Amino acid sequence: MFGYKATTMDQVAKMANVGKGTIYTFFKSKEELLDHIVSSVISEIKHEADAAMDDRLPFSENVQRALQRIFTFRQEHELTIKLLQEMRDIGTAAVRDVMKRLDREMIAYIREKIEEAMAKGDIRSCDPDLTAFFIMYIALSIEWEKDHEPLSQQTIAELFDLYLLKGLSP
Repeated sequence: MFGYKATTMDQVAKMANVGKGTIYTFFKSKEELLDHIVSSVISEIKHEADAAMDDRLPFSENVQRALQRIFTFRQEHELTIKLLQEMRDIGTAAVRDVMKRLDREMIAYIREKIEEAMAKGDIRSCDPDLTAFFIMYIALSIEWEKDHEPLSQQTIAELFDLYLLKGLSP
């Protein structure tokens, strides 16, 4: 509710209806608590992306569906909204670190899907690390939106298809 920087362990304990000592029994610091929460968010995002995929569809459609779920989740989840806002407005180091971790985890997830698609022959051989990075950061329209109108989900999907996915088709 208050963002990372403005939230105290006293507030966390009060909202959890436990003593502050109880919180410290499980988490040594506010940073460790944030890391645990972000781990849960990462699991939720991966679950959402997996649920969007259909083995009967080609890789290009599945990657679009998964990315759409990932970015919709990030745009609608209260914690990620607050963390992105705090990172942009205040630049809190701990928040910046967990957001980088979130991005790294999403890139690793995409890399895994690329490796699976290559193994099945759904896409031609490529550098899965670089391709995952490229996919993730094209999809991140946050930088674009600083100086331009936001891209619609449909436009992002069309751009993926035009610039990247058709180039990977066997």
